[in-house]
Amino acid sequence: MLRKTLLPFFTLCVTTAIATCFDLSPAFPVPEWPHGAEDLASVFNSIEKQLKDLIADEKYDAASFSVEVTSSSESLWSQYHTARKRNETRPGAERVDGDSLYRIASITKVFTTLGLLYQHEAGNLDLQSPISKYIPELAVNGGEIPWHDITLRTLASQLSGLPRDFAQSDLMIGPPDPISIGLPPASRERMPDCDEDSNFDSACDGTDLIEWLKKAEPLFAPNQQSTYSNLNFELIGLALERASNKDFKTYMRDAILEPLNMTLSTLDTPPDDTHAVLPLGDNYWGIEEGVQNPTGGIYSSTNDMSKFLRYILTHYNAIAKGINWLMPASWGTGLQNFYGMPFEILRTDKILKESTRPITFATKGGGLPGYTTLISIVPEYGLGITVLVGCAECGKLLSAIQEIITVELIRGAEEVLWRAVDKTYTGFYTATNEKLNSSLKLAVSPSTGLMVNTFISNGTNVLGGFISKYLVDNSRPWHLQLVPTLLFKDESGQQGEIWRMIPVYEREEGLDRGVWDELCSTDVDILRYAGLPLNEVVFWQSNGIVELPAWKVRMSRDTVEEDALVVQD
Repeated sequence: MLRKTLLPFFTLCVTTAIATCFDLSPAFPVPEWPHGAEDLASVFNSIEKQLKDLIADEKYDAASFSVEVTSSSESLWSQYHTARKRNETRPGAERVDGDSLYRIASITKVFTTLGLLYQHEAGNLDLQSPISKYIPELAVNGGEIPWHDITLRTLASQLSGLPRDFAQSDLMIGPPDPISIGLPPASRERMPDCDEDSNFDSACDGTDLIEWLKKAEPLFAPNQQSTYSNLNFELIGLALERASNKDFKTYMRDAILEPLNMTLSTLDTPPDDTHAVLPLGDNYWGIEEGVQNPTGGIYSSTNDMSKFLRYILTHYNAIAKGINWLMPASWGTGLQNFYGMPFEILRTDKILKESTRPITFATKGGGLPGYTTLISIVPEYGLGITVLVGCAECGKLLSAIQEIITVELIRGAEEVLWRAVDKTYTGFYTATNEKLNSSLKLAVSPSTGLMVNTFISNGTNVLGGFISKYLVDNSRPWHLQLVPTLLFKDESGQQGEIWRMIPVYEREEGLDRGVWDELCSTDVDILRYAGLPLNEVVFWQSNGIVELPAWKVRMSRDTVEEDALVVQD
């Protein structure tokens, strides 16, 4: 009686859990690109042609760029362009290449955050502690900013509510002339006498920053609303100096640049122009940033940045316990934008041709006079992209380059990966125990991923029986998709890839959907049988075996026709 009472409730819970989850991700294991990089040759050829056509426009005569794509183990492709118009008296590097140096601007924040994670893991700094623990002067003499609520994690996640800058972006410096645009006369008493506010006569130091902050007002209460702030990382930089007993430049060199063999990257102005990209017109080359170094001070190249991206791709979930560095910390403006520590994260469903599966880009952009820069990490594809542009007045050149590279690269990678999945996983499997009338047919398509076409267990049709009756709403189209967990089982020296079977509804063209139809609670552990996950699938690639532990069956690819099996619906 009890069982009959509970069964409808169980069915409702399960069908509700998967009611509107479309296009599951990840859809395939993270690829190891070196063995398949040749398959991307046509993609890179297409990108090269489009970039050459783009840069041929005369409005980009003064633009140089360096771009590079890397896997987790090696660089896969690069392209460089040297400006057709350069400063005759100081042209910089004769030819732009992978060692050419740019000011990477706010990409520096990623290095600063890595240093913070290192110090957190070492126990010298605590992400959950307020910044005032490490810089107690902030809380002295009052002020309106609630420093006790602003932790190091809050700072790194752009959730502090602090103003954006303290010695830059003030219209008192001009142009334009403030009076000419209708602003009243004003004094400079609230402006620090350093950096841009001193016409770069002197760089700001920690004292300048702390004194300014004591008079500053917050934009938001901490942890209420994300908003971009350079001050966050300047404060982290000061905390790093105190925790490491080194100045910021030395700490970055010793902790990150040298260990990663980033031989040309530096926070000091390079001693000569051998590798310098020096855009025509105003640029920030050679300007000392002082206390603002942690937010934008590094000089680097695409070769060095690829070394850095390879490190992130292979360590992002293992730098500090309990922290996945590429995960969002808060939402940004719009439906698809999020802040991480300190990544600017985009999840978009506009790239793939045959699926609306969202693709996630963990990015960090930067801009200083003469330089626009961007890195993008695509963890599910195991790819990192660096785009460095040197140009004083090139508008949206970097955005155009990034659009070409990412769209072409991800679409091309999809084709390669689905061919690999098809070759590795699909086919008709039958039980290794000949007494069992059990089989599995796996197929693949870019729109549905790796899916189960037929599943027979002991002569019973599982898809048309149990799953159809209890786990899905049959008034809507659905399929049973396999998604990788990126975990493994070890057995007798062999590794088995662990996947999960998930019923997934398919998007119906022209269907008038309600607001709440987009709510999806991801659930990959729906049911168990005798304590084992009912939907677990293990691929033992070394011997071509697929195992379903809860169903107590192992299967291998077979030449037996499906029709030869007896099926009970």
